[in-house]
Amino acid sequence: MSGTDIDTGAPTEWKKYDSYALNVDPDQDDRATEIKLCSFARPHMRAFHFSWLGFFIAFFIWFAIAPLLSEIRTSLGLSKKEVWTSSIVGVGGTIFMRFLLGPLCDKVGPRVLFTCVLCFASIPTACTGLVTNATNLAVLRLFIGSAGGTFVMCQYWTSRMFTKSVVGTANALVGGWGNLGGGVTQLVMGSALFPLFKELFKDEPNPADFAWRWVSIVPAVVAFGIGICMYFFSEDSPKGNFTDLKKNGAMADVSAASSFRSGALNLNTWFLFIQYACCFGVELTMNNAAALYFKDKFSLTTEEAAAIASIFGWMNLFARGLGGFTSDKANAKFGMRGRLWAQTIFLLVEGCLVLVFANTASLEGAIVVMVFFSLFVQAAEGSSYGIVPYVDPPATGSISGIIGAGGNSGAVAFGMGFRELKYKDAFVIMGSTIIASSVLSFFVCIPGCSRMLGGEDDVPAKDTLAVPTPETDKVEDVNA
Repeated sequence: MSGTDIDTGAPTEWKKYDSYALNVDPDQDDRATEIKLCSFARPHMRAFHFSWLGFFIAFFIWFAIAPLLSEIRTSLGLSKKEVWTSSIVGVGGTIFMRFLLGPLCDKVGPRVLFTCVLCFASIPTACTGLVTNATNLAVLRLFIGSAGGTFVMCQYWTSRMFTKSVVGTANALVGGWGNLGGGVTQLVMGSALFPLFKELFKDEPNPADFAWRWVSIVPAVVAFGIGICMYFFSEDSPKGNFTDLKKNGAMADVSAASSFRSGALNLNTWFLFIQYACCFGVELTMNNAAALYFKDKFSLTTEEAAAIASIFGWMNLFARGLGGFTSDKANAKFGMRGRLWAQTIFLLVEGCLVLVFANTASLEGAIVVMVFFSLFVQAAEGSSYGIVPYVDPPATGSISGIIGAGGNSGAVAFGMGFRELKYKDAFVIMGSTIIASSVLSFFVCIPGCSRMLGGEDDVPAKDTLAVPTPETDKVEDVNA
């Protein structure tokens, strides 16, 4: 609401809410200084919970087919290369979406984009049963892959809602709980709904074929419903929706092209792009590969392989949040240097564990190594987005989208390896690449922030923020 200042009589800036359920920092555009997980109050915690829930269901439908690929392979008579081609296309198509959605977040806000992408992606998900050959499968997964673009809105939304002192934890929690959908879908689709639908179609000549063709309708309906609820019951920012803020002169209209240009011309963006390819790209690859790997290598059933593969995704329940929390704590003690060292250590250990996993011959040993391997993969994802809001605050949406696209680019590259090589060789290449990427942290140089081996932070992280001003199309640093 807008009105008049009681003491000075001057008009006050428009905002939807006069008070908040969380403590906020007025100097940081009313962002919250705390996270109350049990609260669903608007606008901060409502956006927090919709962020992870929306990304969770997006991840769920994105990989709903993954635990069923062995059944689809049998029904359609597909080769290993054809199956992996569909998986590569499914993650590769999201690259364009993330590049596109980043600057659009800066312009129109996360809420509308989240709704549009979820509702759109739910349609091809429901059409899974219409697939008849390898080309159909690849095209279907290309369109379903648009759901992966919701990660950009997920991270942008919490960056708009929480101050930099806690944004690493907030981003990591919503990203991690969203990524959890990749593990839950393995368990729910492969070990729960698929057997249930086989029972429902037990009188048909081929119950398994009917089951995988019909089962994806369930998550598609849920995704569409969540998308609609998100639009009507949340806000883009602490002060309200972008359309209302612009209409009342409380927010400048940002150029999407200018935002993207700023983010793309920043070298730090591309260092983080590569590092994110080596953590989130690894997770996406494992979401596609894990069930097939355990079934083929250890001669398990579809249900058994899906249950084991789900463990990788279930680590997101806390692992990505732990990475973001560690990054925030390291920042509080050592500044940006602490965040960069956390990032480097997570990636280095992750790469080493991939090499160990590649050389583990027993089922029990592979499961144990995978648990720790998954922990460091997701911790590195969390620490990555603890750094993102600092790179260039006015272009956070674009930078988030570009770096997010790095994850999908990594998945495409690693997926090509799994398509052409034996499992062990593909894992060795992946692990070695991850170890090499950890060195890039030494080259990250963000203005006003310390580096891994030198420099000092100009001001505490919580005191730096860029906010839009209605008088100009640019964004200014409130502490400049």
